[in-house]
Amino acid sequence: MKKHLIAALIGATFMLPVAVNAADYVIDTQGAHASIQFSVSHLGYSFVVGRFNEFSGDFSFDADKVADAKVNVKINTNSVDSNHAERDKHLRSADFLNTSKFPEASFSSTSIVDKGNNQFVINGDFTLNGVTKPLSIDAVAIGEGKDPWGGYRAGFSGKTTFAMKDFGVKMDLGPASANVELALVVEGVKQ
Repeated sequence: MKKHLIAALIGATFMLPVAVNAADYVIDTQGAHASIQFSVSHLGYSFVVGRFNEFSGDFSFDADKVADAKVNVKINTNSVDSNHAERDKHLRSADFLNTSKFPEASFSSTSIVDKGNNQFVINGDFTLNGVTKPLSIDAVAIGEGKDPWGGYRAGFSGKTTFAMKDFGVKMDLGPASANVELALVVEGVKQ
């Protein structure tokens, strides 16, 4: 009887789902080890560059199971900062980000494609100005390991480009200024 019970327990153990080894991380915005920057051509003559000062997010990541990774980010669009107060006021207006109506932008991954050599494509849904559309981010794993405070961190960088008109931006500055490039640096603290 005991042999049958032990055999049943061992058999049941193999039927349990295998635990995923992905680690959960919170993006380290408090330590300023993450950034979301943007760049837009200014009439084809120069670039307007800036950043979003307030955002938050988390991700799950296991280098051995990249396809199982997840990323979620929320951006306070009122925190737009191009180092020019009058321009920032205009960027917050209905001509661009319409922050009084849509104070938050977000990105939520739907799939991760491992391109090899620590390079990935992160596909997801990006919501900006009340419009949600698919967006792909070309990302690179920078590194991971223990930090001096007893924690564990993982860091990534990424870039993507999108057309402003696709997200309901009303202001048309001409074809040279139609697209926004986002540059992301993310360092997460393992939870």
